[in-house]
Amino acid sequence: MKNIGIIGTGYIGLVTALGLAEVGNRVICLDIDEEKINLLKKGISPIHEEGIEELLNKNTKEKRIFFTTNFEETIENSEIIFICVNTPSKNDGEVDLSQVISSAKSISKFLKNRKIIAIKSTIPIGTLSKIREIFSKEGKKEGDDYELAIVPEFLREGKAVYDFFNPSRIVIGAEKDYVINSLKELFFPFQAPMVITTPITAILIKYASNAFLAMRVSFINEIANICEKFSVDVFEVIEGMKYDKRIGGEHLSPGIGFGGPCLSKDLMGLIKMAEKNGYEPDFLRAILEKNEHQVRYIVYKVKEQLSDLLYDFTISIWGLTFKAGTNDVRNSLAIKIINLLKNDGANIKAYDPYGMEEAKKLIKDVEYCNDIYEASEDSDLLLILTAWDEFKKADFLKLKGLMRKPIIIDGVNVLDPKEAKKYGFIYKGVGRE
Repeated sequence: MKNIGIIGTGYIGLVTALGLAEVGNRVICLDIDEEKINLLKKGISPIHEEGIEELLNKNTKEKRIFFTTNFEETIENSEIIFICVNTPSKNDGEVDLSQVISSAKSISKFLKNRKIIAIKSTIPIGTLSKIREIFSKEGKKEGDDYELAIVPEFLREGKAVYDFFNPSRIVIGAEKDYVINSLKELFFPFQAPMVITTPITAILIKYASNAFLAMRVSFINEIANICEKFSVDVFEVIEGMKYDKRIGGEHLSPGIGFGGPCLSKDLMGLIKMAEKNGYEPDFLRAILEKNEHQVRYIVYKVKEQLSDLLYDFTISIWGLTFKAGTNDVRNSLAIKIINLLKNDGANIKAYDPYGMEEAKKLIKDVEYCNDIYEASEDSDLLLILTAWDEFKKADFLKLKGLMRKPIIIDGVNVLDPKEAKKYGFIYKGVGRE
């Protein structure tokens, strides 16, 4: 058993904390958000993830996990401290390191004996030098008072609990055997291949992995849009591609593009890192531009069915989160598309099974509804932007009776086109008719 400190109780921090507690460690979680900490103490998860509240209540009851807003308490009672705070993008694409810097300043004030500080937050190269400088100003010396490591996360929101217990690999970026062995011992119960490397390489493994996943999404959306021009079903093309072991079938799901807190942020971060060091990453820029184009293309599909001017049209939106299985709307392309439609004068009625409370914080002048049918009543077009399973069970007959016009733009290909057309709907998917 090890004593673990977790700084930040968002998706990565909370799942990491619960996973490490579940295998027998004593974990103390810190967050500066008192409301979030109070919820967690009551056994209520502020994030939606399958199985998370069961883990939370079990490990709280068995006294393996604790929650606090007190930095001193967290640092004093931890051998290994994980920094799991958010690193969002700034407007120019640079990584906002303010939460990482703030965490490092707070940790440095309370270091009294040697700790391992393992960073799970995605940070650009050069950040470790800034952290060392912060510790140095507090009179803390690397090797005596602290050790640094990079331990990137590869969790999928909506499947984060599963992914933590079934990792594809564990990457440990550290220089010293003591640090490497301590982290290997900590993650040994998860029985995954371990990649032991330098901190800089670990940083680039994370950025490169997300850039590659983003590339696959942009690639298949490009192919899907070409398929539409020739009346070819992109899923038949994918079926013929996926048996090639060099390609496979993962991340070949055409749709509205990649959103969320990771792929686009990390892609922009990698682009900025390259630019600042004298390299022009044109291929990475093209991936990002294709993603922006896909958003515009979805809006074009709506206008193609209704009008270039959307005044007095009511559009029903199913899905607000950036993907199914989460309540996260950070950098959700659904929110971006809604804003574009509103700017063209459309009235929006929206429903999402878990994301509406978070969406209300970001977007106003939207009628938020209790279910898909209320959202569809008197609408001129239905636009589906998140692939929730419950949408697959839609009653087409009931839906047609509620809508003013039987038009469906399925931005995530969640419905059966043949079923929709059987009930008289005009159906347009992505890469399929």
